[in-house]
Amino acid sequence: METDQLLAGTGRVDITPAPGTPQGGWGAQTHQRGVAADMPFHATALALAQGNEQVVIVDADAIGFDAEWTGRIVSAVSGLTSLPPERIRFSCTHTHSGPNTFRLANISEGLDMAVSYLESLPHRIAGAAWQACQNLEPVRVAAASGECGISVNRRVRLPDGRVIVGQNLEGEPDRTLRVVRFDRLDEEPVAIIMHYACHGTIMGWQCRHFTPDFPGPARQVVEQQMGCRSLFLQGAAADQGPRVGFTGDIEVYHRLGRELGLEAAKIATEIDTLTRRQRLAGVMPSGANIALYEYERQEPEVPVLRVTSRTIRLPLKAFALPQELEAEVGRLWAEAERCRGAGDVEGLRLANALATQAGWRLGNAQRYFGKQATEWPMQAIRVGPVAFLSIAGEPFSAIGRRIASQSPFRHTLFSGYSNGGFGYIPERQDYDAGGYEIEATPFSADAADVVVSEGVQLLWELAEEKL
Repeated sequence: METDQLLAGTGRVDITPAPGTPQGGWGAQTHQRGVAADMPFHATALALAQGNEQVVIVDADAIGFDAEWTGRIVSAVSGLTSLPPERIRFSCTHTHSGPNTFRLANISEGLDMAVSYLESLPHRIAGAAWQACQNLEPVRVAAASGECGISVNRRVRLPDGRVIVGQNLEGEPDRTLRVVRFDRLDEEPVAIIMHYACHGTIMGWQCRHFTPDFPGPARQVVEQQMGCRSLFLQGAAADQGPRVGFTGDIEVYHRLGRELGLEAAKIATEIDTLTRRQRLAGVMPSGANIALYEYERQEPEVPVLRVTSRTIRLPLKAFALPQELEAEVGRLWAEAERCRGAGDVEGLRLANALATQAGWRLGNAQRYFGKQATEWPMQAIRVGPVAFLSIAGEPFSAIGRRIASQSPFRHTLFSGYSNGGFGYIPERQDYDAGGYEIEATPFSADAADVVVSEGVQLLWELAEEKL
């Protein structure tokens, strides 16, 4: 059966926060407002269409958004593009040195600017998606993978048995860099997708500049080298962090981002979306007899575009009564403000950290107390031999490896940080070790197996779907 040509187009909008917008991504942070953006923040959209099937993938420079704000953004994209919400993927790069878009309750200075920034995003991001839909043109697609060493396992076990966040050089890293290339029919690139798992925590609590962290420079390098727009899709990065991180040195994120971008550009350059068959055409006598070849272009099969989504149910831990935690949170924030007023920087840092930890415990209790499970979004996009599988929250890297190993697709790009909501999704064996991600997660130890099972099933359904 003949398949319609695959179409693709890109769009982009600047979403750089204004100086003075509250910055947020660290409990140890003592300042509230960011002084300036070190480089622009973007939301980049890739629209794909084939016949009656269409989808838009959006990559935004942000730590993330809760379900409410994600819903507003997706609704705006849907309204402007006329695409149903289930045909929209909204993903965040997860930079920790961007504006505060998810812990508004922590803001005691500049809340009006934080809300104003958030309110400006839905229609701006929708504009980028709409632009991508206007730029559709016939494309071919191909993918390849390699490795990049900017990421390490971040769960460090101390001699006293505690597990903290750092650089565990003996732990299992996930350094796979996946690259997808979309070419016009003249073989010039339209878009490059990078997929890599690493927390955007190179820039730490000391940094008063807004930065997109390493994905920003990585995209910039790819675009300079390839001459087209690039998207960065964060992988399963819950237990993956930068090999150098938690710094105030701006140059570090630029350097590691360039390293990732150059490796991605190398992979992209080597990808050929149009295959060629080599044929021996003759022999040229010379100092040695030299083979002469002719190359016959072979048009590949038109890649199939399919999009599907489902709501899965993730099992939850048990939670304390929210009322039991509210007083503790209030007391800690009051202590933080007392230290701020007294100029006690170290006291403020400790109170902020404790208040942040108590805050996410309270948030989990408010959302999930008394529940056995919660609904969680999962989406799959098939583009020929490439599958994009995404969920909300922060899955551990082993979940991504398990899914990829069981996927029917040659290239499987599994991501978290998509379509709203927060929550670590650790592997079962990590619960015994404990640590920040285990304490912060709302999910029980069974959740990872549910994600893998549901994700693999969804991929196989896409692969077996009849045209």
